[in-house]
Amino acid sequence: MHYIDANERFFLKNRFTDFGFTRVKDSQKSELVRNVFTSVASRYDVMNDIMSVGIHRLWKEWMLDWLAPRPGQSLIDVAGGTGDIAFEFLKRAKGSANATILDITESMVSEGKKRANTSKKRLKVNWVCGDAMHLPFLGNSFDVYTISFGIRNVTDIQKALSEAYRVLRPGGRLMILEFSKVDNEILSWLYDKYSFNLIPFLGEMVTNDRDSYQYLIESIRKFPDQEDFLDMIKTEGFKQVRYRNLSFGVAALHSAWKI
Repeated sequence: MHYIDANERFFLKNRFTDFGFTRVKDSQKSELVRNVFTSVASRYDVMNDIMSVGIHRLWKEWMLDWLAPRPGQSLIDVAGGTGDIAFEFLKRAKGSANATILDITESMVSEGKKRANTSKKRLKVNWVCGDAMHLPFLGNSFDVYTISFGIRNVTDIQKALSEAYRVLRPGGRLMILEFSKVDNEILSWLYDKYSFNLIPFLGEMVTNDRDSYQYLIESIRKFPDQEDFLDMIKTEGFKQVRYRNLSFGVAALHSAWKI
């Protein structure tokens, strides 16, 4: 067993990480992220529409196409927001598939439950408010782990990947959808102009919350590129790690297996 001495506790408490372009203590970031998503929870889909010009809906379709849900599978959707990934997973899997949706923000979980209650189908969904770095589940509990537009907001991304590996069963699948690095110079320039000049303005107009959108754009720029993130996934022991660029790299899908 590893015991943490006073010096190590001080180091862990005073480590710094990125919150957009701002450096904050590790211990502060989760609360800051929680505040962002509490602010935008009721208009979460509007937020994604603004961030991706509406294309996020198509990206999620492609994600589930590659994932190819099957009957009987057990899904954990981390940073599951309002449940759109989990709901579509269950629709495609059919049969006895089930889903657990975990989100760090109570208001996001509440919005998701509202959606589930208005659904005409009875969905096998378990709702949990929790942290991607400390999943409240036993090891080898799930067949599929997904996280969409959430991993970049985690304080310690490597720890979250380690937790993903832990809770997946042998033969389990990891699938991550996240904004990434555009692979075309002209498109990259145009996307930067749109991102930094227009998105915060639209965020203020639509949701009266410019600061949250400013953070979200900055967090995209601080996130590792496709190859670096692939290496981070490999570090945790995942195999057959691959990625696919979406819309010239505006977003990317990373897929891996626990073998």
